[in-house]
Amino acid sequence: MTHEIKLVDRGRGLQLSTSRVTVQDLAPYFQQRCSHEEILRWLPTRTCEEIALVERYYQDHKQELDEEDRRIRQRREEQVRLQGQRFPEGEESEEARLARLKQLLQDRLVAGRPL
Repeated sequence: MTHEIKLVDRGRGLQLSTSRVTVQDLAPYFQQRCSHEEILRWLPTRTCEEIALVERYYQDHKQELDEEDRRIRQRREEQVRLQGQRFPEGEESEEARLARLKQLLQDRLVAGRPL
């Protein structure tokens, strides 16, 4: 039994009908001009047919997909920056960090908030 390979939208953007791999998951590979063989090394459960289908869609919609990828990367960088502000590394000793986290846990338990 073979399943038709197509792009479907299940709420996360277009993805392969045969998996959860989205077009945006593969966009960086196409931007770097990776061969299908290179992509399959990283995603060995996919097939050449699946990669080719996504690549055709990517080439037909390159400008909008590259812009979406840029926004995704920008949003991720901002999340990492904010996380670094919330949990700075190297500015406190391990003991101080552990004490701070224990206090945070205790405050949450006292306030009845979920962990």
